[in-house]
Amino acid sequence: MKAQLEDIPSVKGNSSFYAYRFQVPFFEFKWHYHPEYELTYIIKGNGYRIVGNTYENFTDGDLVLLGSNLPHTWSGKLDSNDYSDAVVIQFSMEFISSFLGFNESILINDMLKNSFRGISFEASEVIFSKIIDLTKSKGVDRILNLVSILDLLSKEQARLIAPNTFHNVLSKKSELRINKVCLFIQNNFYTKISLKQVADLIHLTESNFCKFFKKATGKTYSDYLNELRINEACRLLVQSEKTISQISFDCGFETLSYFNRVFLNKKGFTPSTYRKENLI
Repeated sequence: MKAQLEDIPSVKGNSSFYAYRFQVPFFEFKWHYHPEYELTYIIKGNGYRIVGNTYENFTDGDLVLLGSNLPHTWSGKLDSNDYSDAVVIQFSMEFISSFLGFNESILINDMLKNSFRGISFEASEVIFSKIIDLTKSKGVDRILNLVSILDLLSKEQARLIAPNTFHNVLSKKSELRINKVCLFIQNNFYTKISLKQVADLIHLTESNFCKFFKKATGKTYSDYLNELRINEACRLLVQSEKTISQISFDCGFETLSYFNRVFLNKKGFTPSTYRKENLI
């Protein structure tokens, strides 16, 4: 996928690394990359995450470390009355290399080397708290806290996200195209969206659009659209009392039978079973 270069040095100022917490109505699709490592903790939110060509669902507690120049985005919505909440920490190799020459740093070093494929962690509440606290740290404590977090993470249970190395090919035009398409889909997935409609957005034939979209996201257009719709259906099944039939139409499915078939294929459960299993 062709991604936008994010200029982190210009926003971090004189700080040795960039760490911030932000709350938004939803995580907007923004396909981008940067030379810095990135540690992202989703305090609250759900939707889908794309790292390289790997597309996965995420929810509260999602914690991921990304290597240098690995394209990525988080995208998703909560209820209209709620906010998505996340912490992002971005640091350069120049910064962290000062700590990697010690025997005590072997695990951190290995973790960073593996981050070119993206790493997802099953972290403890202690680490989550440290990440949030880091955004409020000052002075040398700020640096020590980040190294401490990386040290703890290097000993946590983790898995690699992307199965293969992702080679990013830079193109501003392609980046603008895929962001335009995905933002449109995100904002209109509950309506009927034809293939011609999205192809026209970026002035491609339907055939060329399908090739472009599959290369960019690793998924066909219809599969990508259905992923978005099923994610929203899962949220409504748990957070609302709407009937399954109403949810299927609210999420853009034209027939209940097709919704049931796609849901079972994506989640391994029927919608009614999913609702029963996830209600507290």
